[in-house]
Amino acid sequence: MTMLALEIGPNGFAASRVADDVGEDEIRRVPIPARAAWDSCRDLLLEAADGGDVTRVGIGSVGPLDMAAGVVAPPGIAEWGTGFGIVAAVEKLFPNAIVQLALDGVCLGLAERNFGATNDVLDALAVMVSDRIGAGVMVGGFVVVGRTGNAGNLGHVLVPGFDERCECGGRGCLEAVAGGISAVKWARAQGWQGTSVDDLVGQARAGDELADAALTRAGTALGGAIASVAALLDLDLVVLGGTLAAPGTSLWKALGAAVATHARLGYLTGLRVVPSELGEVGVLAGAGVLALTAGEG
Repeated sequence: MTMLALEIGPNGFAASRVADDVGEDEIRRVPIPARAAWDSCRDLLLEAADGGDVTRVGIGSVGPLDMAAGVVAPPGIAEWGTGFGIVAAVEKLFPNAIVQLALDGVCLGLAERNFGATNDVLDALAVMVSDRIGAGVMVGGFVVVGRTGNAGNLGHVLVPGFDERCECGGRGCLEAVAGGISAVKWARAQGWQGTSVDDLVGQARAGDELADAALTRAGTALGGAIASVAALLDLDLVVLGGTLAAPGTSLWKALGAAVATHARLGYLTGLRVVPSELGEVGVLAGAGVLALTAGEG
């Protein structure tokens, strides 16, 4: 019996077997191609399966998605923009498999709950800040999924004081300020010469003023959004990961200052924001939890 986990990220696909002995070196990753995205995804899954009889597959995908219909429409895959039936495609590829789909933020929440920093609390928020922003909301020990499967879309919470146009068509969304793509875009508009989130973080650590300002700006927006969600849901623990949120940068200092400024209600005085220890495998690990529980209940 072979179980697989698949991550559909903003820039690439990742897949692996679901087993206790799987190491990071066994995770297969490929960038999203300019066309024939399913062919690339299919080949990756077959490589991960390695000829085994696949009985369960968990899929974590960047949104938006329709969980009940098994359809994803990630903005980074143009040919899937109107929706792609990923669950049906995987079921056709592995006819004996039960396939379960969830938002990447939901998978992140499952991973933190099962393997990370939230396994001993009932209510928490797990946030991933890389090119885009996703989150998993945990209430009463359960990860919230939502009506369509898109609960936890923190990137589209509005942040006061910002009016950037967002990819969703609105203005002032958190992702338009603090997502990695947006932070790089803002820094370059100020004259910064780098091109990627990794460049931004590395140069901020090296003392580049524009890179540092971009991370400070992102941290301020993140801190305000986190304080608002914590007040709404009565949380005292937030776990923050992703490439833009690498520890030891000005993002964390600005985030902490914003949380201290806005989380002033008595029940929020113990609010903690801590770094995730799951690294880059959080969503894939959560997809593995989906695979393990597929067909239950």
